[in-house]
Amino acid sequence: VAALVALSFSGAIGLTLLMLGCALDSYGVYWPLLVLLLHLLCPAPHLLARRLAPDSGGASSACRELAHFCTSGIVVSAFGLPLVLARV
Repeated sequence: VAALVALSFSGAIGLTLLMLGCALDSYGVYWPLLVLLLHLLCPAPHLLARRLAPDSGGASSACRELAHFCTSGIVVSAFGLPLVLARV
């Protein structure tokens, strides 16, 4: 339970710092808000696959594997986009 609380707390702090970073008037850059879009899109492939793919017990299906692949790509992009934006 403590790990879950720590994870949610760090996520809340990260999103707060992201919003504060975009709110600075001296820079006027709002591109980092695209990271929020990636955070919102992250569970979409998994939810779609759970709805479309038949429940096959413990066996995995191609639809679910594709959903896991797409979700991992979105998660990597959510971590990589701020690094690219910081470099530019």
